[in-house]
Amino acid sequence: MHFFSDNATPVCPQVMAAIAGADHADHGYDGDRWSARIDGAFSDLFETPVSALWVASGTAANSIALACLCQPYGGIICHEEAHIVVDECGAPGFFTHGASLMPLPGAGAKLTPDVVTDRLATIRPDVHQVPGQAISITNATEYGLTYSPDDVAALGEIARRHGIALHMDGARFANAVAFADCAPADITWRAGVDALSFGCVKNGGMIGEALLFFGPEREHLAALAARWRKRSGHLFSKGRYLAAQILALIEDGLWLDNARAANAAAQALAQGAETRLLHRVEANELFIRLSAAEAKALRDQGFDFYDWGEGAARLVTNWSQDAGSVAPLAAALRALDHG
Repeated sequence: MHFFSDNATPVCPQVMAAIAGADHADHGYDGDRWSARIDGAFSDLFETPVSALWVASGTAANSIALACLCQPYGGIICHEEAHIVVDECGAPGFFTHGASLMPLPGAGAKLTPDVVTDRLATIRPDVHQVPGQAISITNATEYGLTYSPDDVAALGEIARRHGIALHMDGARFANAVAFADCAPADITWRAGVDALSFGCVKNGGMIGEALLFFGPEREHLAALAARWRKRSGHLFSKGRYLAAQILALIEDGLWLDNARAANAAAQALAQGAETRLLHRVEANELFIRLSAAEAKALRDQGFDFYDWGEGAARLVTNWSQDAGSVAPLAAALRALDHG
């Protein structure tokens, strides 16, 4: 019973079959028939023309997106606990050739319009200060909370008013959409998102993510991103294997089915850990109060998870689980309060 991370899970069978289906000669890099279908598949999914690229990792997707949206002298407004701040080893600064991250606080790792507006108001228009050129949000957040379409639209309006871009880190985008029960368009381009890092690996893929651009500048931004992908060593010579995985996830709704299963498993655990929750459970992550002795007792029963600071733990469910399969851990968590 592993609850370390949705990165550590098996590959979804349909994705594995798609990789096998792409295992014959074709054009290299992104010239193959699978890569050629990516734009159209995402355009259908998002109900608007989309320019999309496969990339090696979520870090690459985020960093390349921000390099296309922000100049080296610019600033990227984000949450102080965002993945781009805490877990990407300075990659955004590396790719942008020096753009500044402008971290802000917010409960549950969510940015709020007032905090963003106040930060932008402090920046003078002269050449002595770093201008804000992009806002980056994570949906679902690093603490498993989600931005609703209205939440995103409020930040999108701020971005438009200030003439800056809005990027969404969607490593768990599928989980956010499943929770919101909305059209993918409603939580992205209709709400003002210019670029989306569309997560695949956490949702059943083997390797590779997708980087999507929306709006009238999408083709120009995608062309820039293609150069960054090559220059940074992320242009796979056999890109069809990445493209085939992405298509397997999105063309028949598998991406959303997988996310719904993971979310349902998380809700089942939340019922077992109701008195211990540190944040609402809106995707597939739980953060709970847990003493060292309680953590040991759970691990002795075969449950694996990460400690999350003193007296807390993080539990992550995944596409291969459901409410029934996680019932033993839910019962064990419930028993801690009644044992």
